[in-house]
Amino acid sequence: MITKNSVVELHYRLNHASGEPIESTFDGGEPVLYLHGNEQMIPGFESRMEGHVAGDEFEFTLTAEEAYGLRQDNAVVRVPVKHLQGAKRWKPGMLAVVNTNQGNRQVTVLKVGKFMADVDSNHPLAGKDLTFAVKVVSVREATAEEVSHGHAHAGGSCGH
Repeated sequence: MITKNSVVELHYRLNHASGEPIESTFDGGEPVLYLHGNEQMIPGFESRMEGHVAGDEFEFTLTAEEAYGLRQDNAVVRVPVKHLQGAKRWKPGMLAVVNTNQGNRQVTVLKVGKFMADVDSNHPLAGKDLTFAVKVVSVREATAEEVSHGHAHAGGSCGH
């Protein structure tokens, strides 16, 4: 049963609440492996996983607040173009990664100049209700090493 420090392997399909697909590991993708209760997944997702067992298949919808939060109107930030990671040439609408004090953050490029870019620091799915279809492949207790590292190890090792 999925509880804190369970290693969970699962397949999922993520759709907008309207049904429009976003991404999926079904149809030949690799299952996701995570250490439950260690903030590796959004909190609303983890709370819906709690108590499930291997073989369970279910769907749930998260409100924007439970998923990636509401959109913040004041989230436009100007950053040096050299700090944008993920492409060589930037255009409005592209997703980039920026290293911040809180770690790497995904941003949406709004406007690009020669040296500076305006980016929207809202998560691309902020403000959206999301529907997940999940199939739990396996559940096991985490090893002491996984708990101390704060993440699941695929194949028994993470290379630390």
